[in-house]
Amino acid sequence: MRNRILSYLSDQGVRLEPGIDLAEGEAGEEQIRQAHNWSARQRQVLEGMLMELRHAQAQREHWRSLIAQEVLADPLLLSMVRLCGVRDQVAFALGAIIGDIKRFANPRKLVKYIGLNPAFDDSGEGQWSGGIGGHGRADLRSLLIESAQSILRSSHPLAKWGKKLLARKSSVKLAVAAIARKLVMAIWYLMMGRWTPLEEIDQRLAIKVSKIISNVGPEGLKKLGKTRQGFREEIYQALKTGRTYELDPHQKFTAKPDKPKVERGLSLAQEYGLG
Repeated sequence: MRNRILSYLSDQGVRLEPGIDLAEGEAGEEQIRQAHNWSARQRQVLEGMLMELRHAQAQREHWRSLIAQEVLADPLLLSMVRLCGVRDQVAFALGAIIGDIKRFANPRKLVKYIGLNPAFDDSGEGQWSGGIGGHGRADLRSLLIESAQSILRSSHPLAKWGKKLLARKSSVKLAVAAIARKLVMAIWYLMMGRWTPLEEIDQRLAIKVSKIISNVGPEGLKKLGKTRQGFREEIYQALKTGRTYELDPHQKFTAKPDKPKVERGLSLAQEYGLG
């Protein structure tokens, strides 16, 4: 809707000043009204577009509130918020798409399901196999790539590991994908219940919880019958009794073909009576 409004304004030769947010409400709408000498019909068209924008914004806030409520109410989803780069929307998507984590026998299978397994050169095939393009859950992969990018910008130990990899490989995309893979491995261990108690809430996690509660919104808190401060204390207690997993930047990830080369060689030898 923002793009449609901006396109309509551009057709009329109107350029809004940089930094103006059309979703600001009355302030942004008033600037649009004063930006041009609109005819009566043009004003009606703009009012209809602004009405649709307000409706889309209200819908977005509604669903964002429901997602935040679901994450805060589910111990498993809430536990994932402890991981650097994971907030309510990413945690909700992980729970919704992955489902039962026991479907994946090891973290490598989850990495492959999402499509973050690294490429490898299978000799004799003539081309590289694997890689993060063309397979896996693109929707979940894109969210985890964004999480990895935020980790790379932070001071987390995994960010330091990623920056060393970036300096060695000179490829931001490669470093981000590698961080995302390690994040997926941490998610697998966490969802499998391999956790350690959390003794205290650090500042980073406190800020993250505060933002998620903000997504719930005043109306959501009212429907839940909770105050912001009381709800925050409940979440802190739930986090301390839940699960966590520390990202180990030094943990190795090795992608293996479905069947090792030695096994393929033996099977071919047996097939042709050479072994």
